[in-house]
Amino acid sequence: MLNEVHGFIQHWQENHTPIHSTFLLGKINTKMTVSFAKPVLFYKLDGLALHPMKRYNGRMTVPSKVGLIAGRGRYPIYLAEALKQQGIGVYCLGIINHADPILQSMCDAWQPLGLGRLQTAFRFFRRHGLTHCTMAGGVNYRLMLDPWLIWRQLPDWYTFRTFAPMFLTRRKDCKSDTLLGAAANAFTKNGFQLLPATDLIPDLLMKRQKLTRRGPTAAEWKDICFAWNISKALGRLDVGQCVCVSGLAVLALEAMEGTDACIRRAGSLCPGKGFTVVKLAKPQQDMRFDVPAFGLLTIQAMQESGARVLAIEADKTIFIDRQDVVDFANRHNLCIVSIHEDDSVQEKSPFAEYPDE
Repeated sequence: MLNEVHGFIQHWQENHTPIHSTFLLGKINTKMTVSFAKPVLFYKLDGLALHPMKRYNGRMTVPSKVGLIAGRGRYPIYLAEALKQQGIGVYCLGIINHADPILQSMCDAWQPLGLGRLQTAFRFFRRHGLTHCTMAGGVNYRLMLDPWLIWRQLPDWYTFRTFAPMFLTRRKDCKSDTLLGAAANAFTKNGFQLLPATDLIPDLLMKRQKLTRRGPTAAEWKDICFAWNISKALGRLDVGQCVCVSGLAVLALEAMEGTDACIRRAGSLCPGKGFTVVKLAKPQQDMRFDVPAFGLLTIQAMQESGARVLAIEADKTIFIDRQDVVDFANRHNLCIVSIHEDDSVQEKSPFAEYPDE
């Protein structure tokens, strides 16, 4: 079966022609007909079925309704609003003590969800006829340090079995990729396709650009390039995504406290002196969850802490509250740039410090 699938993909890559392919496995005849004009196809083997997801002109053909698992912050609100504007039904599970209650009035259906209640999520999605879902928003990882975590969350049996290797037997670590990956696999095993939110709304991602009136100075650009490799190493270890530096010295590295707290900690170490914040995707970034994101709260934390520059990774960072962020940054003479890895090895910034230069 897999050899035939690989042969099909290779044939398409070589010829880019419409194909009708039939796969025969035992007594099960699985047919797939694909007509396209050079789309990119994503395949998922689900039991004995081969499901294509198609992109035309860079956009995915999305379902008419999706499930939303909402965590902290404004990102889930921003996403739900964007989906509704495109006519996509949104059925939301709001994580208790995390999701904003305003989502209840924005979505087609709403239900609170405990962190230990995967089976509740499965039942909710099945009741509303959903086959696709997405995650948005943060989770308070400090809850893991609570010695009474299991008793407070009262996980159902499925959740208990899923996360026992992390919290009980300790056969697996408790890094974000491990925990969120286990949750994502649980949804997949139960028949739900977990989609990256950025596939549903590609405009969420930042393009390569200078967002603010001011660009980085020569010294600030050196700090950006210096912090790039450190942030990537931090992400490769699945520890965090944010690094704060000043004068080619590291002030703070993000861990489970989150980006805004990391920025404030850096500010406490160098009061009165500006510093640079670099926030990047992990080298092994799974775009279904824990994608770098920033909005007005992060920029406000920077301004309050004395940070002067924010550098993020183009095409891999979610940007919300866009106009509010740019207005606030320009008002306080902050610099925000979105760059690629190739830029980080350049001696000079590709962006002028001021537009008239």
